[in-house]
Amino acid sequence: MSNRFGSRPDSKRIFDALTKLYQNLITSPGKRGEVLEINSESKFIIFSDQHKGARDFADDFSLAEKNYLQALDNYNKLGFSYINLGDSEELWENLLESVIKHNKKTFAAEQLFLDRNAFIKIFGNHDLYWDNDPLSQFNLNRIYGKVIRIYEGAILRFKANEKVLDIFLTHGHQGDLQSDGNWFSKWFVSTIWAPLQSYLKINPNTPAYDNQLKSVHNVLMYSWVAEQKNIALITGHTHQPVFASLTHLERLYAKLAKANVDNNKAEIDFLTAELSKRVAKGDEQPKLNKYKSAYFNSGCCCYNDGDITGIEIENGLIRLIKWSYKTSNEPERYILEEMKLEELMDI
Repeated sequence: MSNRFGSRPDSKRIFDALTKLYQNLITSPGKRGEVLEINSESKFIIFSDQHKGARDFADDFSLAEKNYLQALDNYNKLGFSYINLGDSEELWENLLESVIKHNKKTFAAEQLFLDRNAFIKIFGNHDLYWDNDPLSQFNLNRIYGKVIRIYEGAILRFKANEKVLDIFLTHGHQGDLQSDGNWFSKWFVSTIWAPLQSYLKINPNTPAYDNQLKSVHNVLMYSWVAEQKNIALITGHTHQPVFASLTHLERLYAKLAKANVDNNKAEIDFLTAELSKRVAKGDEQPKLNKYKSAYFNSGCCCYNDGDITGIEIENGLIRLIKWSYKTSNEPERYILEEMKLEELMDI
């Protein structure tokens, strides 16, 4: 039974699901997701995988809440739009009422973006409830004070030098047996199977909990977008940050190699410490050789040290950022990687 409903990555399912969703967004915008025209003045912050819980021992978000609230406050004041890329609420392990009760501050912070018409909420597999439960709109109205649409994806269409780049955003669970399928299979998994496997402590075998599957899933996401033209793909789901098709871990190794060649001791010490943190967080690099800079992953907002990672789009740039309070005991923003959006065109 576990194998039947497990979310083992499968290339054909994933490729078919991503293609179908992208085409649906293009042909019927507003139904499964928005298509937004953006330019060099547009500002977006993309976070995923908060897994907000009930503030008990199993609540992975509790340590990150401080960073998350400070980050949202900062981006709201700067006029950013916020795209929540799924698995925002952990509804496999918690009752919705408990999640609402213990996350009033975070919902209020998100509502500030909604009040500016600058909030897009996308569902993932752990909050699939928002897509398939008839009471979801009623509960969203309770949380945010208004009924809002919950989407499966979005496209940010960036134009420059007479070229067009589609930045395709979705949670990244597409193609998983636990998440795709007809309405009955979705209802069964989210309502019956997920609570049952949690109660029986059955290993769900999802990318979020298995390093090998995390890497395999990222490689499959990359493999799909590598076959597309003028499309960049941003997902969450794996909790593993990826920037321009390389994990942050891979980029740190590349920088360390250069620092060793340059005999830059300060850089070597810094990168060695950073690598130790990433390995401790479970990062495992996918084996990507010759690659196109087309795949990005926002990481997550539930690392066990309280750090959160996300993707910024601002001033025609795309960045991988981290918010951490480990240095000063107050949340601080760090730029981990950065490149121009124009560099993603004709890739």
